[in-house]
Amino acid sequence: MKSLIPNKPTAIISIGIIWLFHICGMIGISYGNKEFFLAFTPINLFISFVLLFINQVQLEKPELNAALIIFFIGMISEILGVNYGLIFGDYVYLDNLGFKVLGVPVLIGINWIILTFITGSMSSYIIKNKYIAALTGAILMILLDLIIEPVAPLLGFWIFDSPTVPLQNYIGWFVIGLTTQYIYHFNIERKEYSFSINLLLVNAIFFAFLNFQDL
Repeated sequence: MKSLIPNKPTAIISIGIIWLFHICGMIGISYGNKEFFLAFTPINLFISFVLLFINQVQLEKPELNAALIIFFIGMISEILGVNYGLIFGDYVYLDNLGFKVLGVPVLIGINWIILTFITGSMSSYIIKNKYIAALTGAILMILLDLIIEPVAPLLGFWIFDSPTVPLQNYIGWFVIGLTTQYIYHFNIERKEYSFSINLLLVNAIFFAFLNFQDL
């Protein structure tokens, strides 16, 4: 099993950046100027995306095609959700995630790439069978969503029409997540672990921490 300790300066610097940004965000949102720090959400998400791809072991046509397909799957499914209540339920995106297309922030499509890659990296690291790894990756995506959903409205990300997040949302996440996981596992042959797993961990800690704060 490959070591998770980064051995390239680029990876070390990248990991340091995402931990610094997320820790500052946790402290700033919880104890400082909440709106000021939330305004940097699109920048933080975009930087995470750029660093994720800078650190990929291989970045050629198959990897780029896979990322592009995941982006469009994410965007189309979200557009159907926002406009027709399909897949995830009835919800709307708020204003803290930047420019929208048909009611869906473009960064959400990018976030589908990020979440697929980092959960896929983790599942691939612990499970070598691609089919089981894809299933595990989809489950990890749902687990991450479970800790994001309670704070998403408070952070100005999105909000459901119903008082609680509907079961349909998690079923939709599993179906779409499993689809994007298969694309990842069967198209990304040389997977990157150090940065991706750190990005998964720091996101999990970030949202778990905010769940216990008075936002």
